[in-house]
Amino acid sequence: MLDRRRFLQQAALIGGAGLAGISPMANAASQEEKILRLYNIHTGESLKATFWANGGFVDDEVQDIDLLMRDHRANQALAMQRALYLNLYALQQTLNPNQPIQIISGYRSPQTNQMLRAANGGVAKRSLHMEGRALDIRFPGISCRDLQKAALMMRNGGVGYYPKSGFVHIDTGRVRQWTA
Repeated sequence: MLDRRRFLQQAALIGGAGLAGISPMANAASQEEKILRLYNIHTGESLKATFWANGGFVDDEVQDIDLLMRDHRANQALAMQRALYLNLYALQQTLNPNQPIQIISGYRSPQTNQMLRAANGGVAKRSLHMEGRALDIRFPGISCRDLQKAALMMRNGGVGYYPKSGFVHIDTGRVRQWTA
């Protein structure tokens, strides 16, 4: 179970990435390498990407992540907002999952978003997924409740908790939260 004290201790060890008042871009100034381990549940693709090295983003690696985050229905990719990857990295470091982060939804084309919206009233008309600013994720071995708590503590955007569907939504929009 994740508690506030454990979260703060772990966050301090990684330089405060994602804590309230500290932007992920400010923390990104560090020279340490940042690696994401990801798995797209719809395409079966896995990726281990060093998206940050020598004080900056590694463009080829970021593009590989963007491709993994593509709309699998339309087979379209978009350059996702890089702050989203920094937030994802902060969560990965804080929760220390022993398996790759599972990507349920990354980029969504307007057509896919409309199709999902028609099938399920819970999809936003102007979803940040269409702007490359949102992800639906889960961490194997970590409860969605603990993932939600860690994301809320970062205060770096919206956090949606979907317990029945088994995932958490994170985005780089305004700070807000909801449960569906």
